[in-house]
Amino acid sequence: MVSDIYFPSPPLAHFFNSFYYYKGFVPEHNIDRFVPDGNTEIIIDLTDFPKFIYDNDTLEEKQGFRKYWASGVRRQFISIDSGRDSEMMILNLKKGKAFSFFQMPMAEMSDQVVEGDLIFGDFIVRLRDAIGTAKTISEKFEITEAFLCEKMKTHLRENNPFMDFTIQKMLDNPTQLTLQSLVSQVGYSQKHLIHLFKKHLGVSPKTYLRILRFQKAIQEIGQRGDIEWTHLAIDCGYYDQAHFINDFKNFSGFTPEEYLRRQKSFPNYIPVG
Repeated sequence: MVSDIYFPSPPLAHFFNSFYYYKGFVPEHNIDRFVPDGNTEIIIDLTDFPKFIYDNDTLEEKQGFRKYWASGVRRQFISIDSGRDSEMMILNLKKGKAFSFFQMPMAEMSDQVVEGDLIFGDFIVRLRDAIGTAKTISEKFEITEAFLCEKMKTHLRENNPFMDFTIQKMLDNPTQLTLQSLVSQVGYSQKHLIHLFKKHLGVSPKTYLRILRFQKAIQEIGQRGDIEWTHLAIDCGYYDQAHFINDFKNFSGFTPEEYLRRQKSFPNYIPVG
């Protein structure tokens, strides 16, 4: 497998976390369960064969995508191709920044995977073609950054400093922060806060906090040796172990112990088929 990650320079760094390229990945399994991670991504597939979303229960093909697509913030897990024999460029947006780039309310992207040309038109077509002609990974990254910077000049919504502040509050302390305490700190009503989150992120602030706590639990599972589940649940902001298990199953389809047995190299991807 060949892979590399690139962190763009300002001003693009204000909107994108990273670009990730890989080719030649050959896992033992064919299908992954992808769990909610709070991110929005643009995926550019440099191969010519389709990638699929599968029924979570039967693992039968449900929906196919070619060349480019975008994935919004998820509240539910999804079953996807494992990446076998793919060549991908994955553009990972910073949390809360997708609205600035997508030119649409992000609630329309929540739990959705959408063909890239339906959102970005000819831009994504030209970007994929340019990446495909590049001879090195570095050149692919340079082309991607140049294209995105050019698009920013004419197709970028005004940034919202309030959302930056609020999301950072959540990221800094997802295990202790509550919606009520957040409302008291930011000075907006709960109704207006929910409206802004759905517009900029696609989900409510309460749901987003749940996703961040779930991600904190996944990180802790990966880092701890002998796991005492009650202690882990409390450390990750859950009232008790029962609440923790219920939330974990809602987001992953598995109990924490089942996840630990199944999970391999990538925390947010669980082999299922």
